[in-house]
Amino acid sequence: GEFLERRIEAREHDPPRDLVDMAAVVREVAGLLQLAAEKRGMSIDVDAAPDLPPVQGARDELMQVVQNLVDNAIRYGRPGTAVRVRVATAPAEGAQRWVELAVSDQGDGIAPEHLPRLTERFYRADSARSRALGGTGLGLAIVKHALIRHRGRLDIRSAVGEGSTFRVILPAHE
Repeated sequence: GEFLERRIEAREHDPPRDLVDMAAVVREVAGLLQLAAEKRGMSIDVDAAPDLPPVQGARDELMQVVQNLVDNAIRYGRPGTAVRVRVATAPAEGAQRWVELAVSDQGDGIAPEHLPRLTERFYRADSARSRALGGTGLGLAIVKHALIRHRGRLDIRSAVGEGSTFRVILPAHE
């Protein structure tokens, strides 16, 4: 955790060069976390658009981003529900195309006052719940640093009692 986070932080200003197929990354992560989901009676539903442009990035870091988000969704989603993982092309801004990854859980949701602080290192939206589940916060600090390096963005939407969607937008390779 901490070591990887520092390593990613150190490389923040050095943009990565691989071309990454995000649909393949999402499917691989879903496969890796399938068992964890099944233990809670949950499923991971992957919806990957065809013809996605590749993302310029470091595959291992993008894997880590997807893995953290899906892992959180399994951890905080209600047992017996589905975690939805969608990857699609987001609307272009000028010449720049984007790839959007959205991970949705059907959990208790996060109160609005906690949303801005979620990406702080070790911040916990609900310390009692997090303690019961183990781990230091949501691992979102790693996600945040990886996205800075990838020139991406993280957007969190949550409704208390309904669940949360973590949306990551990454620049597509031109």
